[in-house]
Amino acid sequence: MAFLSDAILRIAPSATIAITRKAADMKRNGRDVISLAAGEPDFDTPLNVREAAIRAMAEGKTRYTNVDGIPELKAAVARKFKRDNNITTAAEEIMIAAGGKQIIFNALLATLNRGDEVIIPVPYWVSYPEIVRLADATPVFAVADASTGFKLSAEALEAAITPRTKWLILNTPSNPTGAAYTASELKALTDVLLRHPQVHILTDDIYEVLVYDGGSFATVAQVEPQLQPRTLTMNGVSKSHAMTGWRIGYCTGPKELIGAMTKLQSQSTTNPSSIAQWAAVEALDGPQEFLAGWRNKFQERRDLVVRGLNANTGLDCLTPEGAFYVFPSVKNLLGKTSKTGTRLDTDEDFVMALLDETGVALVHGTAFGSPGSMRLSYAASNRELEDAVSRIQDFCAGVR
Repeated sequence: MAFLSDAILRIAPSATIAITRKAADMKRNGRDVISLAAGEPDFDTPLNVREAAIRAMAEGKTRYTNVDGIPELKAAVARKFKRDNNITTAAEEIMIAAGGKQIIFNALLATLNRGDEVIIPVPYWVSYPEIVRLADATPVFAVADASTGFKLSAEALEAAITPRTKWLILNTPSNPTGAAYTASELKALTDVLLRHPQVHILTDDIYEVLVYDGGSFATVAQVEPQLQPRTLTMNGVSKSHAMTGWRIGYCTGPKELIGAMTKLQSQSTTNPSSIAQWAAVEALDGPQEFLAGWRNKFQERRDLVVRGLNANTGLDCLTPEGAFYVFPSVKNLLGKTSKTGTRLDTDEDFVMALLDETGVALVHGTAFGSPGSMRLSYAASNRELEDAVSRIQDFCAGVR
């Protein structure tokens, strides 16, 4: 329409939200649907966190707060970064926002100009390039495909950097692939970044607590402290404490950048929910022992799904190190037809036919910049996952 802005016309809607919505509509209309499209833990928010929110309401902590968050939550964030990541930070270097996505949005809109470039490893989370485009900057895609375990190599990073590069966005463990960088793998990247002082780093650490097989999480400012002055380290309680609906993200970064992001937030949403902020204080400062149980359950589900998808289906699925996604290739099944005669020319054709014919909702790889793949979230019960894998196996067996 003529009155829409150029900026809004530059971006695409979220494919994950669109498919999740279609699956929900099908379910409301009576279809038997298993939706593995959304990235959301299926566990309840811990009881102590819920009780903290109730106390906050009872004590009248329901009014506006500082735009960038209550001092108590900033202090809890500083303790978390020191305890878990050996990153020392101060209140003026910390910001609280309505989810991790708002932090990314604030950071990019506060810093990008036309002509600036942002390096984004492929596959990527669907929102990264769209936020860059909204800011009238240019996403530069650096391939990190299955041949490298979906991890960006130092050589690919070096090749992507130009004098116009302003940011590198690095997500580990990754959405959509589950790839998790070790400290030594990050060190290879930070050695490159030390040679390019114009490049800032945005690390999306939202899946930090979900690293499997005894692996350890690492983040850029921890691995290379010299880069902390130009690194924005972002995290949140959505995945770590099953608080997706509470909408609390947090970050630490250079004081000037945090100030600019706060300025932008002051003219948009203002403060995040006061009640959710008090709940997040308890989430960060309270008991963390439950995470080991969640991690073991997710690893068990991962193994179930990988084993099932690789069992004579024509799919090729790597075993991810973290998060709660698998990202199998469907390339061996493209160019063929499903049991009902639907032509499967693209990965989107594949996932839509899978949804229509079996009721299993996944997201096509093209949405993440990686055609010929699909993303499955195993944040669901073992029973649902076993049923979904069985349906996927039957669908693949019917492809001719």
